[in-house]
Order: sequence, then C-alpha cells, then structure tokens
Amino acid sequence: MSVEYGGKTVFGASVGILMLETKFPRIYGDIGNAQTWPFPVHYRVVRGATPNKVVRNDPRELVNEFIEAGRDLVRMGCDGITTNCGFLALIQDQVKEALGVPVATSSLMQIPSVQQLLPNDKRVGVITISKETLTKEHLKAAGAPEDTVIVGTDGLRNFTREVLDDYDAINFEDARLDLLDAAAELVTKNEGIGAIVLECTNMVPYANDIRKLTGLPVYSIYTFVNWFQSGLVPRKFPLELDDPRLNLATYGN
Repeated sequence: MSVEYGGKTVFGASVGILMLETKFPRIYGDIGNAQTWPFPVHYRVVRGATPNKVVRNDPRELVNEFIEAGRDLVRMGCDGITTNCGFLALIQDQVKEALGVPVATSSLMQIPSVQQLLPNDKRVGVITISKETLTKEHLKAAGAPEDTVIVGTDGLRNFTREVLDDYDAINFEDARLDLLDAAAELVTKNEGIGAIVLECTNMVPYANDIRKLTGLPVYSIYTFVNWFQSGLVPRKFPLELDDPRLNLATYGN
C-alpha cells in the first residue's frame, strides 16, 4: 500500500518565483510568462518592488517584503524560491535564512560554477540591464569575482529604458538588437570571454541568438532555475529489474 503525506496546500509545483511589481509585457521565454517553464511554478508579486527601486536603488530596503511574499510561497507548497531580478543577489543571505528552504535569487550565482567549466585562459562575461548600477557588491553577494567583465544595455535603443521604467508596450525587435549589440561588445572588446551569463531575467528570449552570434555558451535564469528544479524534484527513472512474476506461465502461482 502506498502512503502519501501532506503538509502543503498545493502540490505539483516546487519552484516559487518572487516577482517584481510590473506591467510591461512578458513574452515566451521571460521568467514571468508561465508557459516558459517545462514544469509548474508558483508566482507571488512583491508589492512596491518596482524595477526602478530594485535595479537603480537598494533592494535591501525591501527585504522584509520579499521575505513575507516568500513565506507565503513556502506555505503554499514551494520547496525552493527564486526571483525575477539578478540584482536581488544582495538579499540572498537574508531571504534564505528567513525562509528555511533553498533560495536562488540571482542568475549571477551561476558565475562561479560556469567559470569552473572554462579553461584557465577563459573567463565569464556578464550582460546586465544596468551596468551603471551593477556593483562589486552585487558580484560578491553572488559569489562571483569582483573583476568579472560586465557589459550593459544601458543607453542602447530601448531594452533598459522600457523595462526599468515599466512601459505598457515594448518593441521586442529593438530589444533583441540591444542584446546582440551588448553581446558583440562583450566579446570583441574583452579578451578571453569563454561563456556569457545574462543577469536580467527578461533576457532569456534572446539567449539563442546571442549563442549564434558569439559561438559561446549562454547561461541565464532559465538554465539556473531548470537546474534548481532538477534538485527539488529529481526525475524518476523506472527501474527495469528482473521480476520472476512477469512470466505468464508462472504468473499468479
């Protein structure tokens, strides 16, 4: 007889995503588009946590709001929590201690492991939505080297402005060109870039094009959360064991 245990309100979705409060459109591939994920997820909006406050200011001022929303997700049944902004690496330690479950606040947390994959003469480069405000403190909080190469989409066509200022509409073709321009700058103006990490969770839809342009592996919140989920809910592989009962001549005897 199989016994199932409770303790949760909702079953079947282990990852909870803490969302900034926004209204801009989220296309397929964006963390805020539920169809992006090959598994069910929970969402909670952190009220008052706008992109401008989190990216251009100090997200630690909102840590209590993130913890409150995270606790709600854990009560709902989440086994692990992530967020939709790489700048939230600054609250990683506080949130994980408060929630008591695995927490992956930032795509930037992949930098150390990606660096381990590369030859000694290669290094990780980062594309961010705001080079102006992504600091050594953010990198340190993510466990990344403080001299990590960073290129931003600041000052390009529209990506940074329309996301951080939370436009009602976004020109996604221009946004794509911004990401490609930033990727080209990263690899042509810096020697030895062997892999790219996308800081911003809204950059995922452009990862494939960046890979094609640069020829380099591209890591993002999508790669991070898929890895995260694979530990929270390991894939079950049926065991094909020899079973003497599976013989019609002797079955039931």
